Amino acid sequence: MNGKNVKTPNKRRLENDDTEFSEKLTADGRRLRSTERTDTTYGWIGIVASLLSLIVWPLFTAVAGIFFGFMSRRIGAEALGNIAIAIGVLSIFIRIVI
Repeated sequence: MNGKNVKTPNKRRLENDDTEFSEKLTADGRRLRSTERTDTTYGWIGIVASLLSLIVWPLFTAVAGIFFGFMSRRIGAEALGNIAIAIGVLSIFIRIVI
């Protein structure tokens, strides 16, 4: 079998395909692989501090939880960061109202 008789059925479709592909890149231009694990330490510290703010030292620990939440978002653990920020803001709001 020579290369002249081999047909590629989707060649025409691929040439006209307007799909764009993108990669996630880090700040220094490296590719972010899906197998890389995001560090979630700051997110968990933020959640613990925010939950602790509901019990003791509401302003101090809520601000710490919000700070660690933003640090977590910056590193890449957005869900944990958002949870820590939301609980911290909720705790401050509750303490202001009550």
